[in-house]
Formats: sequence, C-alpha cells, structure tokens
Amino acid sequence: METEYLNVGRIINTHGIKGEVKIKRITDFEERFREGNILYWSPGGTGEVTRLIVEAHRIHKGFDLLKFQGYPTINEVEPLKNGILMIHKEDTTPLGAEEYYFHEIIGCHVYTTAGHYVGEVKEIMTPGANDVWVIDRKEEGDALIPYIEEVVVQVDVSKKTIIIEPMEGLLD
Repeated sequence: METEYLNVGRIINTHGIKGEVKIKRITDFEERFREGNILYWSPGGTGEVTRLIVEAHRIHKGFDLLKFQGYPTINEVEPLKNGILMIHKEDTTPLGAEEYYFHEIIGCHVYTTAGHYVGEVKEIMTPGANDVWVIDRKEEGDALIPYIEEVVVQVDVSKKTIIIEPMEGLLD
C-alpha cells in the first residue's frame, strides 16, 4: 500500500546563509515543526519524497523558519525552495468536535442556508482570531468566509459540503 501524505507547508525561500528556510505554513499545528520531528519534502507534492529531520524552528516576521539536520548552509537548502513539506497521514492528531483538518475542508462545496451554491473551498488562511476559508466562485471572484459559529452552520466532510448563513455583504 502506498503511503499517503498531507501537506503542512511550502518552502518559499532560503533565509540567511546557515541553512534556514522560510515556510508558508499550511497547518494549524505548530508542533509539526518541533525539533526532532520528521517531515517529508517533495518538489511539487508528488513523486520524489525526501525525509527531513527538523533541527531548529523559530518564528521571524510572521513566518516559520526551519533548519534541517544535514543541511548546514544555504547551498544545501537552495534546491528545497518551492517544495512541499508533508507528514504521513497516519501521523495526524485526533481532533475534537467541530474541528477539521485543512485537507478535509479544501474541496468542499459551499451552499447558503437558502440552498444557493456559493462555490468550492480552495484555500484556508489563518490570519488571527479565526480561520478564513477562500471560496472559488468562478464567475464572481473569490469570497472570504470566516470560520465562525454565526456564519458556518454545518460542515459534512464525508459529503464534502458546507452550509453557511452569510452575514450582510459577505458575498457581495
């Protein structure tokens, strides 16, 4: 059976000359980047997979900076740029009620409580107090839906559907 991976970040650049890389996080779990944790790197999320061990992690100007064992300089990490960082699917942590992994929400179809189709979740942003789901509405441009109780009424990841009660102006 083939190993299934989940994306947890993308390496967007190198940082300095001592082998650090700048990460765009695609996970709410900062502990994924703890020292000693194992991540898997792929040039595009498919094909070749390289095992990496986190040597150090810190936050700098809102971005995660990682250093990997065996990658002491910029020369070693330069080829990792634009690659995807992943974990094994079986390494996920159990979640509580009303909590979801990004991969469970991305791809869901969003409808209003009145039954109107809004679009498909294409991305999740984590700007602060709550997540914001980016909905691809094809003809109308993206809609930004805050993941808050007043807006998100129902999530059914098994059916890949989400029901929202849009606040005034939310879908304008």
